Amino acid sequence: MKLTIVSTLLLACLLTSFASHANGKLLGTPGVSQVEGAAGGGLVPWAQLAGYATEDEWAISGFCTKADVDDFSLKVCGAQANFFDRLELSYAEQNFKVNPLNTELSQSITGAKVRLYGDLIYSQWPQLTFGVQYKKLDTPAVANALGATDTSGYDYYLSASKLHLGAAFGYNLLWSATARSTSANEMGLLGFGSAKHNRSVQLELSSAVLLNKHLAVGVEYRQKPDNLGLQESNWRDVFVAWFPNKYANVTLAYIDLGTIAALPKQTGWYLSVTGYF
Repeated sequence: MKLTIVSTLLLACLLTSFASHANGKLLGTPGVSQVEGAAGGGLVPWAQLAGYATEDEWAISGFCTKADVDDFSLKVCGAQANFFDRLELSYAEQNFKVNPLNTELSQSITGAKVRLYGDLIYSQWPQLTFGVQYKKLDTPAVANALGATDTSGYDYYLSASKLHLGAAFGYNLLWSATARSTSANEMGLLGFGSAKHNRSVQLELSSAVLLNKHLAVGVEYRQKPDNLGLQESNWRDVFVAWFPNKYANVTLAYIDLGTIAALPKQTGWYLSVTGYF
C-alpha cells in the first residue's frame, strides 16, 4: 500500500512530539478519520475539516484503519490537508480482503471538502460543507462479474454538523447529518452502478457525547444502495474515540455491516489511529 509509509511517518512525527502548525481548535472537534479519507466519524464524513487549523492556519494529518468482520477485512491508510479551515483535501487507499474467495480488492479515493457556512460551535446554525470523492477501483474483475457498469465514479455529499456545549446532562453533544449522491456498490469496492440502477441519494447520520475533553462515545448509521441486487445492507457502529492530545486520536468501534456480497451477519471490530502535525 503506497500510503502506508507516508502514514507511518506521520504517526512517527506525533510520537516524537514535533510541533504542530495548527492547534487553534478545541481538542477533539475535528472528529476522527473516515474510511474514505475525509474527516468525520469512521463510517461517515462530518462537516468538520481535518486537523486543528483555524482561518489563518493550515494542518496535515495521516491515518490508518483496520476493520474485521466475519468474512471480510478492510485496511485503509490515507492523508489529509486542511487549508485555513476552508478547504480539505484527502487521499486514501483501501485494501479489502474477501476471505471466502481468498482474494483482495483495492481502490483509491481522492477527496475534497469545502466549508460553505458556519462553525461547529460558535455559529447559530450548524456548520455546512460540500464534499466530493473520486473513487477508482484497481481490481475490477469481481465487480464486472457481478454486473457493475463502471470501475470508477464520483460521490457528492452535503454535511451539516453541530456541537452543543453542555446539552446532554452537562456533557457536550455532537450531531451530524450527510446526504450523499452515489452510484458506488459497497463503497466502490464492487464497482459502480448496474444495468438497472445507477445514482441515488443516501442518508448518513452520526451522534456523539463527549464525556470529557479526551473521550467521546457515539453511534453512526449509513444508508447504502443495492444496485447489484445482493441485499447490500446499511451500516451502523458504536464507537469510542480517545483524544490524548492534539497530535493523535484513537478510535475503537463495534461495527455491523449486515450483508456484504450476499453473505449475511457481517459484524466485528474497527480500529483507527490518526496523527496530526
